[in-house]
Amino acid sequence: MGEDDFGHLERLASELDSRGLLARVVTTQSGRTFVRVINPKATSLTENVVCKSADYWWSWGERMHRVDDPAGAATKVARVLAAVGE
Repeated sequence: MGEDDFGHLERLASELDSRGLLARVVTTQSGRTFVRVINPKATSLTENVVCKSADYWWSWGERMHRVDDPAGAATKVARVLAAVGE
């Protein structure tokens, strides 16, 4: 993971925080880096978003959004992690 990817993940985490989600960039001991996102109103609703090849990717390996639009990516994540009635 390059510095650019880390920066993209930090910008995404900031956008997610501004939407009321808990988000932080995590780097595992093996070197894997991702944004861990939790809906604080329904803590079982979580997601890990990775950055590769100038795109954000869902944890299940599907391309989610381009990295030059972290606000758009955050909107998608917020929609997926929304609790019923939100």
